[in-house]
Amino acid sequence: MKGKMLIVSAPSGSGKSTIVNWLMQEHPELSLYFSISCTSRAPRGMEQNGVEYFFLTPEEFKEKIQNDEFLEYEEVYENRFYGTLKQQVENQREAGQNVVFDVDVKGGINIKKYYGDEALSLFIQPPSVEELRRRLEGRGTDTPEAIAERLAKAEYEMTFAPQFDHIIVNDDLETAKQETLQVVKDFLGL
Repeated sequence: MKGKMLIVSAPSGSGKSTIVNWLMQEHPELSLYFSISCTSRAPRGMEQNGVEYFFLTPEEFKEKIQNDEFLEYEEVYENRFYGTLKQQVENQREAGQNVVFDVDVKGGINIKKYYGDEALSLFIQPPSVEELRRRLEGRGTDTPEAIAERLAKAEYEMTFAPQFDHIIVNDDLETAKQETLQVVKDFLGL
């Protein structure tokens, strides 16, 4: 049976990666597998082509854009692209994998438009911008300027939440995990 798609988007610091990783590690019955994206940046550390990313040159990436091979893509910096290939997603779905997209808000909306009811889109939202500020400051990894930038971006991203199938408000991580699990199980018919 062909796999389905789970799109998860959220402002930075909302707990998206924590929730997605928990679903994938603790709930093998969901058969969730990350979509493998493409990037035009060089591999870092132990990254392998076809595992973490498909590594392309900027020229190869631009050629695939011209050929309409991407579900979504973004040029983050000049000649630094990230994107999701349509064919890669189809290969994973044909193998019976339920494909997880951990993408930005606009990418999530584009993938949902492309696949419609075959995809479930979730928006993980912090309870408030103030709580998000506390979380980002608590990480201790960002400068005050970077935190201000992330908060401004988060406020903008939160305006797109109504375009998603479900909004999960993460004010308590365990509750948010269980709510997400139930929504995903319902979508997959489990």
